[in-house]
Amino acid sequence: MDLSRAQPDLSLGFGCAHASMTPKIPIADDSIKLQVDPSFRASPAPIRPAPLQLLEQKVEKIRVGEGKEEEDQKDEHHFSILGHPMCLKRQRDCPTLSQAKPPKRIMAETDLESRRAAVRSWGNQPINVADPEIHEIMEKEKQRQFKGIELIASENFVCRAVMEALGSHLTNKYSEGMPGARYYTGNQYIDQIETLCIERALAAFGLEPDKWGVNVQPYSCTSANFAVYTGLLVPGDRIMGLDSPSGGHMSHGYYTPGGKKVSAASIFFESFPYKVNPRSGYIDYDKLEEKALDYRPKILICGGSSYPRDWDFARIRQIADKCGAVLMCDMAHISGLVATKECSNPFDHCDIVTSTTHKGLRGPRGGIIFYRRGPKIRKQGPHSGHCDSSSQYDIEEKITFAVFPSLQGGPHNNHIAALAIALKQVATPEYKAYIQQVKRNAQALASALQRRKCRLVTGGTDNHLLLWDLTPLGLTGKVYEKVCEMCHITLNKTAIYGDNGSICPGGVRIGTPAMTTRGCVESDFETIADFLIRAAQITSALQREHGKCNKEFVKSLCNNKDITELRNRVEAFASQFEMPAFEI
Repeated sequence: MDLSRAQPDLSLGFGCAHASMTPKIPIADDSIKLQVDPSFRASPAPIRPAPLQLLEQKVEKIRVGEGKEEEDQKDEHHFSILGHPMCLKRQRDCPTLSQAKPPKRIMAETDLESRRAAVRSWGNQPINVADPEIHEIMEKEKQRQFKGIELIASENFVCRAVMEALGSHLTNKYSEGMPGARYYTGNQYIDQIETLCIERALAAFGLEPDKWGVNVQPYSCTSANFAVYTGLLVPGDRIMGLDSPSGGHMSHGYYTPGGKKVSAASIFFESFPYKVNPRSGYIDYDKLEEKALDYRPKILICGGSSYPRDWDFARIRQIADKCGAVLMCDMAHISGLVATKECSNPFDHCDIVTSTTHKGLRGPRGGIIFYRRGPKIRKQGPHSGHCDSSSQYDIEEKITFAVFPSLQGGPHNNHIAALAIALKQVATPEYKAYIQQVKRNAQALASALQRRKCRLVTGGTDNHLLLWDLTPLGLTGKVYEKVCEMCHITLNKTAIYGDNGSICPGGVRIGTPAMTTRGCVESDFETIADFLIRAAQITSALQREHGKCNKEFVKSLCNNKDITELRNRVEAFASQFEMPAFEI
């Protein structure tokens, strides 16, 4: 028999016509079914060969018509093997076979696809589908930002590229450690991102890598400041910074008038403040020197969050050298001005410089630490506690270890990538033009308020913010802040020094970076000044009628027609400006 042209849908069977033989069950092997029935036995009477059929038992055929019988005959192929007649018959559809389980490979593929579908169902849903409640609140916040006037000096708006990096897959990776020295594997690309961010940070501020290092991992500037203290001090050591009511930041140490320690800097270390002159509002450097020489801090801190004037870093350097202190600058509020050389430069005089990354830099919310490395450029005082008599700075290793593993875990890689994007923009001429406009807008707003007989602390501003003293109007910052919020103007209350040195909550801090980012110029801030004056008039009227910020006063804000009218004007004004990173 020639099997070279065998057909895949044919099956082969051997059979015998002997009545005592029981038909065998077919054995399946893909498309070939083989049933063998021996036709040899010890018998003197030979058995006449008879054609046998494979895959089908001998059953009585139910005739349904001549057509059916003819069709069965067409499917039969007769031949012989070793002289035995054979019948080859095409395999018919078998209900039993069709109902059998699919092969394991097909089952595995089906199971994998179902698992893939489950991941897609959970993992690829947009916010409005995955969590409609959160999405609705987020949309309301988007509308608030778009329709409001943002004057909080520490806030800004980021670009789309920064926002995309923050919401990217980089948040998935754990990267404890530093580039090239991670606890986990799989960080080759994370290392590239962080290294690039470090390079851009140094370039943005014009720093040489052999003289300055930078850590871009802190989660905030407060974290960055505490990492400096942790790395260079032991608990109970002394620090000295600008008093919070004078415009300093609580992370530089702060006690309430009752003596309660508010910040961790004051809980774990001893802090002592220096202050502004209560009459001028300027830092009194003579008093600062006198206090520093008496107190002998190990770290002297300059920089603040509500100081509208430039800093004399050279003078503070002299004071630090006299008392043997490390000089640290927290430039969180003026970092954009520093990078564009629009204010005095702390890098010329300080040992350590910290900053936020989300204010003037228009980056993600986080912190950054710059520190000197290499040979020392000046002689430290005899009471210096941060280093020995070595001629080399030893700050880098201490700060790096303080950030991780002492205070933080894995860095936020999405934040570091977003910061790298923002720092690339900081080094451009367009960013310098932006910062220059921020300063012009602050000066325009200050002039507009002063023309309307408003009192500003220090009489003006050198940077991006100004402090408005509301006490001549009989208002407090808390009441005025609330009325402005109802009118969709956001600013923040602040304590200021009175002429007699007493602290009162009678001021508000106003900044220009955010609205400058949206495209506002000097003439627009003239309009904003009108809104601020109108809000003060409304506050005064409500206060005369209902008293100072009691329940009745707050209730009166909801349906006040003057507030509604001013809010409509504010929204119409703000809505004409572009909002970066998203559309309304």
